[in-house]
Amino acid sequence: SMDKHWLRSYPAGVPHEIDPAQYRSLTQLLEESFRKNAARPFSVCMERWMSYGQLDELSSALGAWLQSQGLEPGARVALMLPNIPQFAVTMAAILRAGYTCVNVNPLYTARELEHQLRDSGARAIVAFENVCATLQEVVARTPLKRVITTQYADLFPLPRAWIANFVVKRVKRLVPPWHIPGAVPLRTALARGKAQPYARAPLAHGDVAFLQYTGGTTGLSKGATLTHGNVLANLLQMRSWMPQLAEGSELIVTALPLYHIFALTVNCLLFFSLGGKNVLIANPRDLPGFVREWSRHAVTAFTGVNTLFNGLLNTPGFGQLDFSKLKLTIGGGAAVQQAVAERWRQVTGKALSEGYGLSETSPSVTTTPLHKPDWTGAIGVPLPSTWVSIRDDANRELPAGEAGELCVKGPQVMQGYWQKAEENARAFTPDGYLRTGDVALMDERGWFRIVDRKKDMVLVSGFNVYPNEIEAVLALHPGVLESACVGVPDAKSGEAVKVFVVKKDPALTEAQLVEHCRRNLTGYKVPRHVAFLPELPKSNVGKILRKELRGR
Repeated sequence: SMDKHWLRSYPAGVPHEIDPAQYRSLTQLLEESFRKNAARPFSVCMERWMSYGQLDELSSALGAWLQSQGLEPGARVALMLPNIPQFAVTMAAILRAGYTCVNVNPLYTARELEHQLRDSGARAIVAFENVCATLQEVVARTPLKRVITTQYADLFPLPRAWIANFVVKRVKRLVPPWHIPGAVPLRTALARGKAQPYARAPLAHGDVAFLQYTGGTTGLSKGATLTHGNVLANLLQMRSWMPQLAEGSELIVTALPLYHIFALTVNCLLFFSLGGKNVLIANPRDLPGFVREWSRHAVTAFTGVNTLFNGLLNTPGFGQLDFSKLKLTIGGGAAVQQAVAERWRQVTGKALSEGYGLSETSPSVTTTPLHKPDWTGAIGVPLPSTWVSIRDDANRELPAGEAGELCVKGPQVMQGYWQKAEENARAFTPDGYLRTGDVALMDERGWFRIVDRKKDMVLVSGFNVYPNEIEAVLALHPGVLESACVGVPDAKSGEAVKVFVVKKDPALTEAQLVEHCRRNLTGYKVPRHVAFLPELPKSNVGKILRKELRGR
């Protein structure tokens, strides 16, 4: 295989390889951090702090209770929770008790929830009361034996003002009536668990830590099987890449959902391992509230996606915050646009770094070198101990400058999709690289750039048009807030480019946009159709859903 050209771009002091053998399991790493940082605050949510010591005590109590329920080692336990401290308590409990964590999106419909619980074979679930009505619809058709329910104020009483403001106005309205026979309140499970011995599970690198569900090409999501070794490796890769992160002194804002692999590994597990503080944003759609929350803290790290950065930059008051302590802003999930990255730097005085990863890779594969802060549009270079190879359809490695499928090998790459032998045969190359389905190229320096998802490509008269490029050009127009590009059938050219635009300037016209595109794009890439929308359909991580726009 090819040389690792990219090692020349490594920052000084970053090792070329990591050694995951320094820990027996992810659990060992977590337990060491919980003990070492017992007195430090671990999270703040709605102005209520929780310490690592409390996290340690609560997660071992819940772990002991789970162990008393007759679950076999390695049993799958689901959690369906928003960004509240219960997420961390539950996740740590599941891992410490020797079980596998199945993260479930709390916004799932009954159909999606039933598929994931049945596919994973989950035996127990910890669910937010707001989603119990959905769970009630499907519980009888799943392998679930135990349902544990929780609400915001379970682990600590909320301040009176919060209850008046938030809980009464918003939460009560959000909890549809439900009845699940035998459901156990989290408080009860914790009280019983405290009186029981917690037995440390004998875990090793090969044990499954997470089933991380990800969109399937067939429309049904499939579980990426991530072991303790996979996730541990990714944490060590990121820690070695970011030596500026100091133990015990970091504070990260977590607005991306914790059930999503990006926030799960980076915000939660990485900052757990550092004894960092986590500011949990339970409702990131309330941007003014988000800005107020940020103003209370000396933030050192922030992760986001393009839509979230853009939303914050357009929220009054954001530009007046104190960014002097901010060391690290990482964008992922989807391409960060040049216009957004440059504005982030202008407003905060700090660079925005891009990373690339997938649920299948725990997630981080590449990151831009943090000592080169200018926005490049590239996803950077592979992390230590990682191989990236650009392949053609015949699995031949392509030279620098040629676009092909990005394939990756490394200790963070999943074992395969849970119980999907046929999918796994297609997912890996004969020499053991994971095929990502992303089209990319490597430049002469060994830096990688994503061209686009294979399936989102638009074919205009035999020319490839990549939606990312069109959207990035539209974002440079001052009258555009957000956009999405798709291909539509066309009698003459096979497909034509159509764009959906949310206006920032109400006076923006179709003619102005087309003219702007003509100035920045080759003829065949210029949108043939323009539609204005009040908002774009998005996933809960803020990724714009092009597929929902295809039929419009």
